[in-house]
Amino acid sequence: MTAAAAPWPAEWLQDTVHALSEPEVWRGVETQYASSSLQLVDSHAEHDVLEQLLEASKPPLPDDAPRGQHFLLSTPFRYTPGQGSRFRAAGSLGIWYGARELKAACAEVAYWRMRFILDSVGLLQRRITTHHTFFMAVVRGSAIDLTAPPWDAFASAWTSGSDYTETQRLAAAVQAAGIEVIQYASVREPGCTCFAVFTPAALRQPRGGIDRTRQKWTCTATRERVLMAQDGGPGRWEWDG
Repeated sequence: MTAAAAPWPAEWLQDTVHALSEPEVWRGVETQYASSSLQLVDSHAEHDVLEQLLEASKPPLPDDAPRGQHFLLSTPFRYTPGQGSRFRAAGSLGIWYGARELKAACAEVAYWRMRFILDSVGLLQRRITTHHTFFMAVVRGSAIDLTAPPWDAFASAWTSGSDYTETQRLAAAVQAAGIEVIQYASVREPGCTCFAVFTPAALRQPRGGIDRTRQKWTCTATRERVLMAQDGGPGRWEWDG
C-alpha cells in the first residue's frame, strides 16, 4: 500500500504531532555569505552602508522570523527557488533543511553538487570545486516523525530518490495544520535522520552560538563522485551517488 493509493487519514497530523526535543542539527551552505563586498569599498563605514543597501534589496523576512535572528537560520525562508526539493514545491517559499549527523548534511550537499553537474551539459566532463560552511542549529517546535508509526507504513513514499510528489503533498498539509517540522530518514545517507523546518521560529542558535560549531569544507565534484574534506581538520567524506 502506498500513500498515493491510500492517503493517510487527516487526523494523523494532529494525533501524531509532538514537541521536538531540541536536537542540534547540522546544515551545509555554500560559502557565499562571507562578504565579497569589502573589495568594493575603502572603509568599514562604507561597507556597512553597502551591506544595508544590499539587505534592503533582498526579499523581506517572514513575519514569524524572530527579531535579530542569525541570517544562516532565516535566509532560506526569504526566497522562492525555481527548483523543487523533497518537501518544497518549485516556486514556493524556501524551507530549512538539516541533519542530525554531519555525514548526512555532507550527503545532501554532495547530491545537489552532482545534480548541478549532471543537469549542465557543459559541465559533464568538468571537475567543480566549491567551498562550504557547515554549522549547527537547534530545532524546536511541533513536529511529526515519518520514521515512527503510523507514518513509517508509507516509508516508500517518503524515501523516493527523486519523486517528491507525496512528500510535497504531505508538506502542504503539514503547513496548513500549523505543524512546524518534519523529521524523516535520510535518503542520501541511510541510517541518519533529517529535518525539514517550515518556519524560522522553530530555529535558534546552539549554546555558544553558531560560530562555535562552524566548520569549513572543500567539495570537489564530478558527474561520478563527490569528495569532501574539512579545511584544516580531520573530516573526510566521499559519495558516488
